Order: sequence, then C-alpha cells, then structure tokens
Amino acid sequence: MPSDISGILVELRRYAERCPDEAERVARFGRFLQSDPAVFERSHPPGHFTGSAWLVSADGARVLLMHHRKLDRWLQPGGHADGDAELARVALREAQEETGVADLRIEGGIFDIDRHRIPARASEPEHWHYDVRHVVRAGSDERFAINDESRALAWRPVAEVAADASLDVSLRRMARRWLLQR
Repeated sequence: MPSDISGILVELRRYAERCPDEAERVARFGRFLQSDPAVFERSHPPGHFTGSAWLVSADGARVLLMHHRKLDRWLQPGGHADGDAELARVALREAQEETGVADLRIEGGIFDIDRHRIPARASEPEHWHYDVRHVVRAGSDERFAINDESRALAWRPVAEVAADASLDVSLRRMARRWLLQR
C-alpha cells in the first residue's frame, strides 16, 4: 500500500476516534480509498476524492462561504484532488484559488468528511465526491476576490451558519462541530 494511502487511513482512524458516530462513513471512505489507485483522479468513473476548506477568520468567529456558480448554492471552498493524495494541500490550494485570501494556513487533521452525489452535466456522468475537509485559518487580511467558480463570497458568523436551515446539511454540521470545539 503506498505511504500516502496509509497516511490517509491513519488520519481517517483518528477522525473516527474523535467522531465515533461517523464510523460507517469513515469505513466507506476507507473502502473507497483502497478500491483503486485512480481514486484521486476526476476521470475515475464512480467518483473521486476532493479536498475542501472550512475557512475561518483569524478569530475563528466567521467562516468564508462561496456561492458556487455551477451548483447554485452556498458551499465551502474546495475542489478536485487531480492526482494529489495530500488532501490538506488540496484544501489549502483550493481555498487560495477560490477566495484569493492571503496568508492561509492549515490547522490540524481531518475536520469533516462528506460523500455527496454530483449530478450529470454535459459530458460528465453522475458520480460521487468523497470530500475530506480541513480547517484553514485566515491571517489578519481577510479580503477576498471572487473568481469564475463563484457568484459571491461572504464571511458569515459560524453560529448563523449552524442555525441556517437553508444551507447544506454538511455546512451546518461543520459549523456545529466548530462551535463545540472552540
């Protein structure tokens, strides 16, 4: 087994220890991880790994969300691994590319995991994203820049995100988890 796969399995075990109620989800991620060497490539037909950022303000009170252009909803920054098995690095790269916020840094191990279906679009068939989320913290400069992947970006109080039923269930879960650990 390649060492990068072993490292992810160790991180998933640690995550399962912190979040025992997610044991089945962690097991599913582990099985998928070991199912094929191409799980980090977006060309892998059943699905692939992605990396996302729970991008918090320097003081940790707010989270930066993007209104995703293709999916037409508010989400955390993130994207395809494109062959990179270091999913924390993917989360950091995507946060930088999608928000333009300077001086971002990764904190800790896996913060959250989520498997979600991506509907078929144009020549892309329906598939699954196995999204591994990491905390990314902004420095003192929280200015952002909208790029072509989003319609808008907004800093939102984490407590507000946790309570907003119009947002994705995984965003609310991450917000609640963040509030509990602060």
